[in-house]
Order: sequence, then structure tokens, then C-alpha cells
Amino acid sequence: MSVRIVISALALVLLPLAGSSLAQAQDSVEKAKAVTEENGKHLDADGNPTFKIENGTVDWYTFSGYRRYHSDCHVCHGPDGVGSSYAPALAETMKNMDYGTFLSIVAEGRKNVGGGKENVMPAFGDNKNVYCYMDDLYVYLRARAIGAAPRGRPPKKAEKPQAAKDHEASCMGG
Repeated sequence: MSVRIVISALALVLLPLAGSSLAQAQDSVEKAKAVTEENGKHLDADGNPTFKIENGTVDWYTFSGYRRYHSDCHVCHGPDGVGSSYAPALAETMKNMDYGTFLSIVAEGRKNVGGGKENVMPAFGDNKNVYCYMDDLYVYLRARAIGAAPRGRPPKKAEKPQAAKDHEASCMGG
């Protein structure tokens, strides 16, 4: 009996702390704000890849992420990251997912079992069409998650930077 009381008291103390850390982890327009730019790639204050959308024009990496998402991810996760009966809505999930976790899940895959159902996210670490563009996927889904990028193909995009061309040639082996 006393063990249950101790566990209940501990849960009451720790639960608010867990809630506050979740609130702090949630991405926002302010956290995603581009503060630096390196060769056309935008970074937030923490050095994570982010997007830059001005006057309806998306940066190249966000546009590339849109293209890559719709070539490899939307089959399971639905168009524009809105989810499906098979896989979660990434536009929602990404609100609470940091960059490192995203990279890990995409590269290594993930298996969730619950409610009598098994969901498997395959590993894409060996798929160059995904692996070489993980930052692009991240910034596109980040923009979708916080509402900066609407559904559908971005109407205008920035030119592809030379650094993106060089990275693509190097990563794809061309």
C-alpha cells in the first residue's frame, strides 16, 4: 500500500515536469526562424536546418524536400504530410521531433506495436534518393508542421545553389 502512495506522489511531482519539457520541445515559427545562411542552406539559432519563405518563394532546400517527400514518403504518410490510415501525419509529428531524432528514424527505421497493430517505418539509410536529401525532407516537413508552407507544390522557388548541386553529385556518386 505504501509503495502505491510513493509511486503516486512521485508521478504527481514528475508529471508537470514532463509536460513542461514537451511544451518546450514543440517547434514554433520563432524557433524555426532562419538566423544564418550557408550556401543557400538556412539554419536556425541552434544550427539546425530550417526553411526560408519570403513573398511566396521557398528556398531551394524546402522545394527539394517537397519533391523528395512526394517521391518517397507520401505513399505511406499521405500527401503533404497529412498522414494516412497506414502511417502518421508527419506535419503534426514534426512539431515535437528534433533534428537528430528525425535523422535517426529516417536512416534506421522504426517499429511501433500498439493497439493490436504493428507499424513499421523502413530504414532509408541505404537509399540515396532519401539519404542524400534528408536535410531537405526535414526543412520541408518542419515548414509544414508549423504552418509556414501550405499544402501543395510551392508556387515559386529559389534557384538551386551550387552547393546543392555539388552535394548532390558527391552523394549520388555522379
